[in-house]
Amino acid sequence: MNVYDWDNTIYRGDSTFGFVLYLYKNYPKTLISIPRTALCGLLYGVRIMPKLAFKQNLYHMFVYVNDMEKAVEDYTSSHLDHVKQWYKDTQKEDDVVISASPEFLISSFCEKTGISSCMASDVNIKTGRYNGLNCHGKEKVRRFYEKYKDGVIESFYSDSLSDTPLAEIAKRAFLVKGDQLLKWPERK
Repeated sequence: MNVYDWDNTIYRGDSTFGFVLYLYKNYPKTLISIPRTALCGLLYGVRIMPKLAFKQNLYHMFVYVNDMEKAVEDYTSSHLDHVKQWYKDTQKEDDVVISASPEFLISSFCEKTGISSCMASDVNIKTGRYNGLNCHGKEKVRRFYEKYKDGVIESFYSDSLSDTPLAEIAKRAFLVKGDQLLKWPERK
């Protein structure tokens, strides 16, 4: 099987950031959350607030959307053109996506693009609260082996070196830069 990160790998851009902007634009009540997000962003930036706490505070905006399922459906349907052509040309039936973005968002994209297996951060769609750890770094490896006990990753693709733990367990790994697939850098 091949395993992929989602944002800036298969998907051109950061789907979560795009979704936040989409909510601000299409659900004006979410603008109420901007001061909270700005303060938490500052605290995260100066390393007073951990990343998970910052993300939960950002996602708190979900409480201002009456029908989040519809918002997700509308957003993902309108952003399928962000799926990169190189991925469409090489897609296989057993591909797996592992992402730090909210699972409700990534699973909607994956369903629409024909990817049947995805793992991502378990975030409550109504409250924005995490139900567990952010699916990032070593947590991606743990989640992979939890689902695929004896799984073998033929090729792994990601835009970020923070995914080195997954790259290390793959037979081959590629760093994605735009539409270029580069050999994963050797560790020193």
